[in-house]
Amino acid sequence: MDELKSIIRDVPDFPKKGIVFKDITTLLQDAKSYHRMIDLLSHHYIGKRVDKVIGVEARGFIIGSALAYKLGAGIVLVRKPGKLPSETFSKTYALEYGTDTLEIHKDAIKPGERVLIADDLLATGGTMAAVVDLVQSMGGELVDCCFMAELEFLEGRKKLPEGKVFSLLRF
Repeated sequence: MDELKSIIRDVPDFPKKGIVFKDITTLLQDAKSYHRMIDLLSHHYIGKRVDKVIGVEARGFIIGSALAYKLGAGIVLVRKPGKLPSETFSKTYALEYGTDTLEIHKDAIKPGERVLIADDLLATGGTMAAVVDLVQSMGGELVDCCFMAELEFLEGRKKLPEGKVFSLLRF
């Protein structure tokens, strides 16, 4: 894991002063590291039935799509408002300063389907908590919230269902 962590680039003062941004593009562009990361994440779910993987805009699409392929599951996209072409459910949630909204197609999750939610990074947990609410309100059964990396000091996992969080790398 240290090898994968070492490939992720720290970008100081991005997107604003005082923040050290974890730039995963350095890992994604390295074929061997990207393949290893997806293999390690998918291995965690082998033997667990996963019907759908949700990729959360936008980097979650990269991880979610690869996981869905490896697990033989469908891929569902959760997007910002106005980006999905059919009828949607939406969830507005609080940010540090203001609110944001996410949408999912109304027919994306059927009651009883087992859903894995994937994203690149768990930070404060607000976005993922909103996606969990969407899945549960549609009758989906949450398998897990899956992340390539977690910023533990932000305690985002506290906003998510206990025992339903898996992070490959922790910072």
